[in-house]
Amino acid sequence: MVFNFASEFIRFVPILLALLMVSMITTNASGDAPKTDAELVAALDTEYQAAVMRNDAVTMDRILADDFVLVLGNGTVYTKPDLIKEARAGSIAYVQQTEIDNSQKVRVWGNTAVVTAKLWVKGTSEGKSFDRKLWFSDTYIKTGSGWRYVFGQASLALPSEP
Repeated sequence: MVFNFASEFIRFVPILLALLMVSMITTNASGDAPKTDAELVAALDTEYQAAVMRNDAVTMDRILADDFVLVLGNGTVYTKPDLIKEARAGSIAYVQQTEIDNSQKVRVWGNTAVVTAKLWVKGTSEGKSFDRKLWFSDTYIKTGSGWRYVFGQASLALPSEP
């Protein structure tokens, strides 16, 4: 019996291809396991908070759903166009806009996710300084093009800590 390398190689090509495909499906380009929906939403919400701090209207526009609504603790309501206009105008100059105390929690129910966290915001708006901590909840919906931020609610400023 003569060993024919080409015919033996061809016989194993389908097996090699199957192994390669399984490897590609179970890892991403960096070799890490695929992220869970909770991890994706957590990262997206953190990205959104950073965009707000930078008045990055392009990133905010990408993350916010077209019918987005934000309700503040004092009853003020903002829509996506309101927030995008405000960011483009740079009417608020943030020094701080970050989640604190490792408080971010993400809960996912099917195609809906809610992020809750304590936020520290500090800066100036219309010449007036602000520095406060508050709780917020952000609701995301999974769409055909990924997760979108659809509703936000922020508390009144928390009492000063002793």
